[in-house]
This record gives sequence, structure tokens and C-alpha cells, in this order.
Amino acid sequence: MPSESSFDVVSRVDRQELDNALNQTRKEIENRFDFKHSKTSIEFDEKKITLVSDDELKMRNVVDIFQGKAVRRGLDVRAFDFGSVEPAAGGTVRQIVTLRSGISKEKSKALMEKVKSLRLKVTAQYQDEQIRVSGKNKDDLQKVIAALRSMEFELPLQFVNYR
Repeated sequence: MPSESSFDVVSRVDRQELDNALNQTRKEIENRFDFKHSKTSIEFDEKKITLVSDDELKMRNVVDIFQGKAVRRGLDVRAFDFGSVEPAAGGTVRQIVTLRSGISKEKSKALMEKVKSLRLKVTAQYQDEQIRVSGKNKDDLQKVIAALRSMEFELPLQFVNYR
């Protein structure tokens, strides 16, 4: 009798790659002529990135540079929730970029419905901001992964702990 196999569907950002993308963005801004003598800065704490620049045009350039670096480092741009550009101290503008990590209970419902609609012999359970999919047949699990990958979802999904 084959034992139960499973994998987890998660949505998280690789912290090391994010750090590398932010450092590369800072370095490019330091070296670019159009950012000479500007008050552009990038701050990062565990949940959010704060971008500060002189005006909205420079802010758009900072966001473009950051998104380009993030994509090159293998980060999905859907993992970032870009807030609105707002005025900040000293005539600058600020934009807060929130990191999306974990799958909320509401968002998990769409993924669980998708798994059920495949009519395979697998079960999906929501636990700790992730979804565990298990079943006896590994081919069924592969089909679930393929179906979830093909689905247009607002969060980037990773499939981990496949066993």
C-alpha cells in the first residue's frame, strides 16, 4: 500500500534575494547621473520597504530600477504591494512597499476550490498561511501543481516540502 505524499503551497519572499535586489538598486542609484545630489533613500524592515525621493518622476525611476533588479533576482513582483506616492519631509515624496507573504484565509478559498474542481483523489487543508495538499498518487499531486501554476493568482506561489 503506497503511503500518503504531500506538498505545501506557500507564498513567501526569499529574504536574501530581496536584500540583494535592494542593495543593487541602491548601488545603481548612487552611480546614476540623474540621481546626483538627490535625497533618494531605500529603507527596509521585515514587513515593508520605504522608498524616498525628490519628486514623483525620480520615484517612478526608483520603482522601475527596483522592480527590474527584483525580477532579475527571481522575485515575483506580485509579492510587493506598492502604496501611493505621498509627500514627505523636506520637499520629498515617499512610497511604502508592503511585502505580501503567506496566503490569507480568504485567498486560500480560491486555491482550494481549484484543487477540488480537478476531481483528483487529493485533499487540501489550510494551515498557518499555507495550504497542504496530500494524496496517495504522486501523479495527482503533479497535476495539482501544474493546475495551480497555470492559474492567474494575485500572489506568487511556491511549492515546497514535496514528499
